[in-house]
Amino acid sequence: MAGTAWAVSQPVWAEYAYNLQIPASKVAQDVFDLHNLIMLVCLGIFIVVFGAMFYSLLKHRKSVGHKAAHFHENTTVEVIWTVIPFVILMGMAYPAAKVVIDMKDTSNPDISIKITGYQWKWGYTYLNDGVSFYSTLSTPRDQIEGTAAKGENYLLEVDEPMVVPVGKRVRLLITANDVIHSWWVPALGAKQDAIPGFIRDSWFKADKIGTYRGQCVELCGKDHGFMPIVVEVVSEADYQAWVEKKKGAASSAAADNDKTFDQAELMARGEKVYAGNCAACHQANGMGLPGVFLPINGSKVATGPVDAHISTVLNGRPGTAMAAFGGQLSDADIAAVVTYQRNAWDNKTGDAVQPAQIAAARGGAEAAAPAAQ
Repeated sequence: MAGTAWAVSQPVWAEYAYNLQIPASKVAQDVFDLHNLIMLVCLGIFIVVFGAMFYSLLKHRKSVGHKAAHFHENTTVEVIWTVIPFVILMGMAYPAAKVVIDMKDTSNPDISIKITGYQWKWGYTYLNDGVSFYSTLSTPRDQIEGTAAKGENYLLEVDEPMVVPVGKRVRLLITANDVIHSWWVPALGAKQDAIPGFIRDSWFKADKIGTYRGQCVELCGKDHGFMPIVVEVVSEADYQAWVEKKKGAASSAAADNDKTFDQAELMARGEKVYAGNCAACHQANGMGLPGVFLPINGSKVATGPVDAHISTVLNGRPGTAMAAFGGQLSDADIAAVVTYQRNAWDNKTGDAVQPAQIAAARGGAEAAAPAAQ
């Protein structure tokens, strides 16, 4: 029976992983090595302390004739049990302090990227290259809702990964738009809290080309588990090609703000925008979560005056969980998602909102926020 159980369990053990992620940067390697060193020190202390305790219990028990001894104060013993732990602690503190100091040294970066946490997505602005975009969970809703099999990177996949060149020192300027978040990619040795009103910094330099995944590790609300981080490390040539591609996409997105779309185009685009930005709270069917998030299907906002609807999406609702999307979405995207909300499900207003209306609601086209690529 034991042999059969062992054989059956092998496929499970083959999938089992332990310890930290495989390091892909010097800092991550230092953290990994420090972790292993401290664990060995703890193991040594465990063996010595419990070994002495169990030896004493076994060899000096009453049943073999030993009698309890009574003694007080022993300067030598007290010095020993004070000095040895102090030496052990200092031996652990020195390498730990070196690693922490290295993690905090963000000087001389090759690239600087501002990272902003939102409920529930990440915004990236490349300060050197003029690239800006939002990164949102791309795991399909049917997987999240349990109606389809989970994918390989379930809840760890995004529509727009952060891309950096290999071997370059990347400085991260991290903040938040609403509540406290925390940006963490273990394989790169980078972790920093994102606090509204403050900019905290961190850095990494990836040594290996590849894809590295992390998550927000600060409890930030209902969909805390739905804001993963994906960093793609590529060659310098591929990075430059990606930058040019993103700039071209930005130009196309900006051009969309000057277009007039038919309702079918707006509905198709709006459905995608809704899935990436609204469905987490208001659900794919527009019914919301009773007592938490109001429904859009049949709501007075989505079936009432279009100007009020546009204002709600642009500016949010202070004091509620309704975020302002004016700084996150382009005029074309907001026009599309408003059109979609007003005509999806049981809402049949027939409205087709155009980007020009969004620009006007912002206070003029010159005040429009940069398009999100």
